[in-house]
Amino acid sequence: MLALQAAQQTAVGAPAGGPPDGAVQLAVASCPTTGALCTTPRRNVDLDGRPLAFDDRAAAGPVELTLRTAGRLADVNVTDHKGRRVAGQVSSDGRRWTGAAPLPADGRYTARLVVERTDGGRQRLHHARLSLSTPAAPEGERLTAEFGPGGGTYGVGQPLTAELSHPVPATDPDARRAVERALHVSSEPRVEGAWHWVGPTTLHYRPRDFWPARATVSVRSALDGVRVTGRLYGGPSASLTLTTGDRIEAVTDVAAHTLTVLRDGEVVRTIPVTTGKAGYRTRGGVKVVLGKEATVRMRGDSIGIARGSGDFFDLKVRWATRVTWSGEYLHAAPWSLDAQGSEDVSHGCTGMSTEDAAWLFRTVREGDVVRVINGYGKPMTPFDNGYGDWNLSWPEWRRGSAFGSGAAESGAAGTGASGAGPDGSALRPAL
Repeated sequence: MLALQAAQQTAVGAPAGGPPDGAVQLAVASCPTTGALCTTPRRNVDLDGRPLAFDDRAAAGPVELTLRTAGRLADVNVTDHKGRRVAGQVSSDGRRWTGAAPLPADGRYTARLVVERTDGGRQRLHHARLSLSTPAAPEGERLTAEFGPGGGTYGVGQPLTAELSHPVPATDPDARRAVERALHVSSEPRVEGAWHWVGPTTLHYRPRDFWPARATVSVRSALDGVRVTGRLYGGPSASLTLTTGDRIEAVTDVAAHTLTVLRDGEVVRTIPVTTGKAGYRTRGGVKVVLGKEATVRMRGDSIGIARGSGDFFDLKVRWATRVTWSGEYLHAAPWSLDAQGSEDVSHGCTGMSTEDAAWLFRTVREGDVVRVINGYGKPMTPFDNGYGDWNLSWPEWRRGSAFGSGAAESGAAGTGASGAGPDGSALRPAL
């Protein structure tokens, strides 16, 4: 059960016998955030040291503390048993404090309140403390998150991924908000970023622009004990830390038949290339390096070209840098040297000399950015063929968050989509 025990200290400037206006009384409630009728009883609590217990319905939504006696809440500070602060907001009239999110299960919390009251024309501050504990999660399945891509160093275009152990459908926005609120991303240097729901079990996270070069990025879950939906609670998940390397961008200008490689904004090499011919045009837009293969066998039937067709091919290709799961690479193409820099003859890949392909292979890493501009192919899709996340504008990306375009920004403080308290105050969530 959600149990509450309160103890009032002697008022500042008041006689030792107790506050002149009597005990401070609070109404304590916890209603779901769905907008449905709240059936949780609101209980009045005298902060006089007597215990009070609620049933587990009181853990269904954010805790709300409302003054039932004269005065206003000058300050409310809620922490867990480790001293981490819990986000919340005091109403404009100073009569009510509301938590930003339901408290996780099986936790112990302390609310320290400063109540400002008037006694004989004098302002007096009364300090009170409320101890809360939330019920343990029921036995059963737990929702966990597996973060990707894994530890290591990546390019600045690498999105973070979160694979959930249980589906959270779009028809349950409160559950999605609960999950998203608990997935905390931090980076050094700080950036603005947001989660985007790719499907019921998959989220991607990216900044507004690419990650900074040589940054440290961490993601962790605070789902453990969080009520997600019904009797489904979050469980423990392993955290992830990765770094970014130099800002490497490879820009293929289809019309100019060149690939220009930039490191931290400076051109380091321009390579003559050939791209997809009519019927096999190279996809336009922004892609991310998915991996590298020193030798890969490429066959026409893997992209729908029938054996026996004049377009069919079966080749062992060197120095192949993959940018889509369907088989688009940047690779060595010694058979098309005459066309490189002048015309398009490939089946969708970007071909170049063996020397240039080997150099590119050694230069790029997973997560580096590959742009295709001034071409004729269809645009790269966002999620179904690699990391096309960057082809969504920032407003489009934000609409994929459970918090919509109004989601709070995240940064070095290690927040999820709702990193700040609802009022932007110092009561920031760390749970």
